[in-house]
This record gives sequence, structure tokens and C-alpha cells, in this order.
Amino acid sequence: MDTLKVNIDVEAGTISVYNNGRGIPIEIHSKEKIYIPELIFGHLLSSSNYDDDEKKLTGGRNGYGAKLANIYSHEFTVETADKNTSQKYKQTWTDNMSKCGTAKITKNSKGEEYTRITFRPDLKRFGMDRIDDDTLGLLKKRVYDMSGTVKNVKVYLNDERLKIKDFKSYVDMYIKSTQEEVSEKSGGAAQPKQAVVHEVVNQRWEVAYALSPDGSFQHVAFANSIATTKGGTHVDYIANQIAKNLVAAVSKKNKGAAVKAAQIKNHMWLFVNALIENPTFDSQTKETLTLPAAKFG
Repeated sequence: MDTLKVNIDVEAGTISVYNNGRGIPIEIHSKEKIYIPELIFGHLLSSSNYDDDEKKLTGGRNGYGAKLANIYSHEFTVETADKNTSQKYKQTWTDNMSKCGTAKITKNSKGEEYTRITFRPDLKRFGMDRIDDDTLGLLKKRVYDMSGTVKNVKVYLNDERLKIKDFKSYVDMYIKSTQEEVSEKSGGAAQPKQAVVHEVVNQRWEVAYALSPDGSFQHVAFANSIATTKGGTHVDYIANQIAKNLVAAVSKKNKGAAVKAAQIKNHMWLFVNALIENPTFDSQTKETLTLPAAKFG
């Protein structure tokens, strides 16, 4: 996969997500006797991601995400192209997944591979008449998150490619935005350039560090491209290492300086992009990573 496209139509109330990764197999499931795309998106308890012994770098576990999107939608359509069977598949559910339309299967003569999900959320179930500004902002943020955390993938939002090319440029966006905010509050005064320490540690860990703009610990962290907005063990894992080594460095230069790790953490603005094996979270919203560091892989 090298392309991800998200389109949000506020007027129509629809959301579409496309990627050109490997298509879903367009085959009849040997046990359930229905097409695999229908099984994945239209039947509960049909995930294949239950084996705890298998090491995976994904985020979902029980296959609920897409099905819940279907259940909470007036209309939900899956389209996929399978190169192996040279077929394309399209199917639509309506009325909160209660009505399953007939699958339309056509030839895939060009050997394409992709999957596109288009759905119209049942907004009234969320106390909404339309996709409001806050929800739209949250959806857009998620697309920006993907552009910063998924490597070597072109990300488009409403058919416009985002300029964020990697995690470093994603971090710079945060830094720049904060500096502009501080400048505005100070009447337009020029602000010194914020120093950022950034390192790609290995294929699974990328970290950036800057001074907190308000003297309190802040973080922007991801586990397998999932925004862990409340942090978790991966954030603690990095923050503790930085604090420990800074305490040692300060003590070496000035033995009389009784600096504690907690004091250093108060001035941290930490950015973490990690790939974790079989991650566990505090809830379905995955705001906090709970997996012990010893099991990160």
C-alpha cells in the first residue's frame, strides 16, 4: 500500500476511506458459505485476529471497528478489488446493517488491488443533525495523524495530498502552530525558534523531544498509528529514560544541583511513534496503551 484517501462530504453526510493495499479475497468462505467481504463487514464475531501467540503490529483485535461503523450507519458500502481472482466486489448494507444488499461482482481485467469503504453515519444516534465542526476537525486530525505516522504512504484528504511526509514534519507542524499561538498572544512578537531533538531509533521507534510551552508535561503519542491521547506505557518508557539520563548529566556537571526526574518531566514535550506487538489498551477508544514495556517486542 502506498496511497490512502479520505473524503468527507459534510453536505451529504458521508465519509469514504480508500487504500490501494491488497484487496479482500473475493471467495466463498469454506465454513460460513458466504463471500468473505460480507463476512468481514456484515457479521459479528467473524474476526481472524484472536491468536495471542501470533505477533502482530496492528491495532484492532476483535474486528468490531468496521462492523460498528456499519451498525451505526444509514448506508454502508464496501468495494474491493482482488488481483488473485481477477474480480471486483461491491455490496451495500442499509438501515443500521439490518438489510444486506446483493453483492455485485465484476471482472477486474486491469489486476487492480484496493478497498474503499463509504458510509453515511446515523448522526441522530449521536445527537447530531449533521457532521458538526468539532467532529469534522477530529476526523481531519485523524487523517493528518496517518500522514505523519505511516511511512511511505501518500495521504489525501478530500482529493488534496497532505504535505506532511513523515513524523518529523508532523512534529514540526505542532511546534510551528504553538509558536504562532504564543506570538499572537504576545502581540505579534517574534519568537525564538524552538529546538527539537528527533531520532529514528529503529524501524519500530521514532521519538522527538522539545521543551513544553507551558511548563507541564505534554505528549503526542501513537501506538501502531493509533492516537493514544492519554499516553500510556510507551510514553512512560521514553519519558523515564530521558529524565534518568538528564538527571545523570546535570549531576555530573553540577553535583550540587538536586534535580529530580519529576521536575525534568514537567518541561517535556514528547512525541512518540511506536510499533508495538499485540498492543493492549484501556478501552475500545484506545486512548491509553496498557501493555507492559517488557512485552513491546
